Amino acid sequence: MCAQALSPTVQCIAPWRDAEFIESFKGRKDLLAYCTKHNIPVDAKPKANYSIDENLFHTSYESGMLEDAMVGPDESMFKMTTSPQAAPEKGETIQIEFHKGIPIKITNKDDGTVKTDPLELFLYCNFIAGKHGIGRIDIVENRFVGIKSRGVYETPGGTLLREAHLDLEGICMDREVKRITETYLASEFARLCYNGFWFAPEMDLMRNSIQFSQRDVEGLVEIELYKGNVTIKGRYSSKSLYNADLASMDIEGGGDAFDYNPADAQGFIRINAVRLKTYAALRAKDAAEQKE
Repeated sequence: MCAQALSPTVQCIAPWRDAEFIESFKGRKDLLAYCTKHNIPVDAKPKANYSIDENLFHTSYESGMLEDAMVGPDESMFKMTTSPQAAPEKGETIQIEFHKGIPIKITNKDDGTVKTDPLELFLYCNFIAGKHGIGRIDIVENRFVGIKSRGVYETPGGTLLREAHLDLEGICMDREVKRITETYLASEFARLCYNGFWFAPEMDLMRNSIQFSQRDVEGLVEIELYKGNVTIKGRYSSKSLYNADLASMDIEGGGDAFDYNPADAQGFIRINAVRLKTYAALRAKDAAEQKE
């Protein structure tokens, strides 16, 4: 779909859907035998009863034994992550810095490692998160064609960056913008990616909207990595919307910068409760009529 969106004249050839191919290769065993005969290197082996897809971002496993939703993944199959049980007994603390929502620097507070090159930064995230058993999931998902599919994924660096990014958004992003990105933009962006619509016009809209939402998402997040857990320890941003005085329970009125009085909440609650009272009155009326 992406190829045809970029060049409408491109003809896509998919041997797997060709009748002659299907006749020659009934399943994975035939495919593996062909690869062995012609010295084609593949990771899959007859004993490894599952298929593997991998790139820089993640490795996914499906098919074979994993088609039984009650059969757990074999520990030996994982390539990017250590089992949380076998991960180091001592955690590590890192800092990740963002500019307009993009990670620009990672610092290991324990050993002093610093990465700023985008590729090196991401590969280091894969390494450090994978070392601590972070980023494994086992899910049953809904494919675009309507079939449910069980897959096991390991996405160490992506999981780490996502947790850090979401936390920084919490301090930098307006409440309503955050609500829209979480409830619509993020899920729609993921759906379009999953279904192959990266170059569709609606994806242009999504990408531009998300980029706009990230204009003030900059700062750093400090994180502890330990046995499969990503624990946020703190965050800082020069564009923070968080006001400690306003949020404080020790400073009346939230300081001089804001004319906020806790007593204002009484009227705020009363206004917002009007529709709730109306709804409750209607339910009470219905209940009374049913009794009659």
